[in-house]
Amino acid sequence: MMGLRLDLAQPVTDADLQPLSAANPGYQFERTAEGVLLVSPTGGESGRRSGEVFAQLHAWNRTTGRGVVFDRSTGFHLPDGACLSPDATWLAGERWLALTPAEREGFPPLCPDAVFAVRSATDTPQALQDKLQCYLANGARLPVLVDPYARRVTLSRPHQPIQVREAPDTVPLDPELPGFALACAPLWAEDGTL
Repeated sequence: MMGLRLDLAQPVTDADLQPLSAANPGYQFERTAEGVLLVSPTGGESGRRSGEVFAQLHAWNRTTGRGVVFDRSTGFHLPDGACLSPDATWLAGERWLALTPAEREGFPPLCPDAVFAVRSATDTPQALQDKLQCYLANGARLPVLVDPYARRVTLSRPHQPIQVREAPDTVPLDPELPGFALACAPLWAEDGTL
């Protein structure tokens, strides 16, 4: 399963992406800042692992009530014009509530506070690192790259060196997500068990 990069005659707009996404469930549609369409289906292991990250983030947020969690099907219209769909995201509650109802229904026009990308078999580490740097440049406070093939978690923060954790059992994500530690054992397991 390879992703497609389509350089179309005209840049892809939000108005193009919304009906395309609705008509093609199971595919992830994204747009670069230049209007290039990126399309990738979700494979089984990729979906399982990103679902695990989402579940952990959702459980933490349900306990703390600090914000809103989104799954990989949510596109965010970033300040630079890109529309990207991370595997899991968290947005502070006050930022969500500051959006109009129409903005909440469409692609939210902002960059999430915490962004999680889980590498799939078809992703290159460099492409995902570039995407996380895009989130950082657009205002994310904590882009996180989970690479289950290398058993590595990479954390990026504004104005700080990149932190790489090799084969961790857990990764604390304080102070951006107070009290949340990503449990990595289910992400490293090849059969989905702990």
